[in-house]
Amino acid sequence: MNLHQLFEMQEELDRFIQSNHGIEEDVFRKKGLALLIELAELANETRCFKFWSTKGPSAQEVLLEEYVDSIHFLLSLGIEKNLNMLESWPSAVNHKDLTELFLGTQEKILKFMDNHSMSAYQEVWSWYGGIASALGFSYEDVLEAYFAKNEKNYRRQREGY
Repeated sequence: MNLHQLFEMQEELDRFIQSNHGIEEDVFRKKGLALLIELAELANETRCFKFWSTKGPSAQEVLLEEYVDSIHFLLSLGIEKNLNMLESWPSAVNHKDLTELFLGTQEKILKFMDNHSMSAYQEVWSWYGGIASALGFSYEDVLEAYFAKNEKNYRRQREGY
């Protein structure tokens, strides 16, 4: 999947939001926390760790929207650190256990927050690819959902979200 278009769209959205809210401070760490929260929201919707419950995961559409919420912040963090030259999604981590994928992804995000290297950033993308694969999302699914959520985010900003 070519990420160039997603980086461009996210950069435009970030500018719009920051201009709309008069943000001039460095928000990298806040975006990092937002990414971790979005990852946790996705984990919560999968219910993969809820061994005490018999209720199944949320619908695929809900999972995909939560997944794409994370991708918005992942792109934004790369833009903040001038890593938006990443052309394609790195190879996905091959792991089937969602709990381990979520824990590993969180670990990689925290590592990236302290080490803003391209290799650390690519590792986060690889783990996110593993989550997508485990959830049955194709790159096309992610791309379509990103486009839809990007437009929804603009609409929310215009409506005073």
